Amino acid sequence: MIKKCDFKGCDKAGICRAPRDRDLKSYYHFCREHAAEYNKNWNYYAGLSADEIEAEWERDTFGSASKDKDKAAIETAEYLDFLNNFLSGRDDFDRATKSARPAVLSVISAALAVFGLPATASWREVQSTYRRLAKQYHPDTAKKLSKSVAAEKFTALNAAYKTLEKHFKKK
Repeated sequence: MIKKCDFKGCDKAGICRAPRDRDLKSYYHFCREHAAEYNKNWNYYAGLSADEIEAEWERDTFGSASKDKDKAAIETAEYLDFLNNFLSGRDDFDRATKSARPAVLSVISAALAVFGLPATASWREVQSTYRRLAKQYHPDTAKKLSKSVAAEKFTALNAAYKTLEKHFKKK
């Protein structure tokens, strides 16, 4: 049901809600023009001191202070343990996630590192980089490297290419 605009003397439809007070439980119904004017002049923090505003911001950000000091100390210690574990990588979630597929991800990232490519590389990028590096490291064409060093690099390049072929499901 559309109500009439609550602004005195306005006969338009009150299609926009605007809060009556800070509780945000009751609302005025204004037309767009009067809702914009009301909202421009309305201050959520009207009537509060700077300290009260600061206390409300802290409560909204960090939650209400616990009245039980022992319980608050335990919660703080648990939260700090969680943060420490999360930041140091020893969290149970991290262990569970890492154990799910560590070998696959590390093999793929190692193969991409041989090519000097990021984890977001496409198959097309792998192919073009392989061609360029194969020419550079092939033992018969490598001019700046000894044959043994070139052969090692070329072998590593081929192994990485085969790994990425499987990853991209090309073979």
